[in-house]
Amino acid sequence: MKPWENFLTDEDRAVIARGRFGRRMGFGQRAAVVVIDAQRYMVGEPGNDAAWPSSCSDVGRRAVQEIARVVQAAQGVGVPCFFTLFALDRDGSDIGVYGRKRDLLDSEHWCLAGSRGAELVPELSPAQGDVVFVKKKPSGFHGTPLLGYLVERRIDTVIVLGGATSNCIRSTVFDASSYNFRTIVPQEAVFDRIPISHAISLFDMDRQFADVVTVQETLDYLARARDGTVV
Repeated sequence: MKPWENFLTDEDRAVIARGRFGRRMGFGQRAAVVVIDAQRYMVGEPGNDAAWPSSCSDVGRRAVQEIARVVQAAQGVGVPCFFTLFALDRDGSDIGVYGRKRDLLDSEHWCLAGSRGAELVPELSPAQGDVVFVKKKPSGFHGTPLLGYLVERRIDTVIVLGGATSNCIRSTVFDASSYNFRTIVPQEAVFDRIPISHAISLFDMDRQFADVVTVQETLDYLARARDGTVV
């Protein structure tokens, strides 16, 4: 069952059916994996989440295990992986309007540039040919070289992993769709701090802009790839 099913009424389902929402776009032939902000500050550490102000706790840590499965499968068949890191300057000079919604936190366990919190989680290891870059806004596309990399590699399918579902995943998915990439979201490999935010964001993405699938469906697709192309 999809994470959002318990939140829908019969009237909601009638609206979806009438509008013919949620049709499958499917995977294409050349995929890339985009891992959004799978950083230490996002998942904290067992038994000490109180010290990590943005931790998604066990939910995030379980998702990281699924993210690692997808990344390793992609790396094994030559599918390129892109890793974003959200990192803010310690003086807050690049926080922008986000600073009007949230305080700049003076913590080595947050997303400050050079801090332990800003590091990629140790479960993930970029391979030769993978790309790691810093972003300053929610979308992995905004102000980054991601689009150019995807175009150069003739990518038609973007598999989006990481967190948080209602923030940076959602905005990256909407941008990927706007650029006409087939956009895939493996539901066990994305995570959020608040369950309802996670569920409804997945619903919104699946309804119009992406296919929300299982990790196993994603692994089955990647298993058919050779040198980055699905045959």
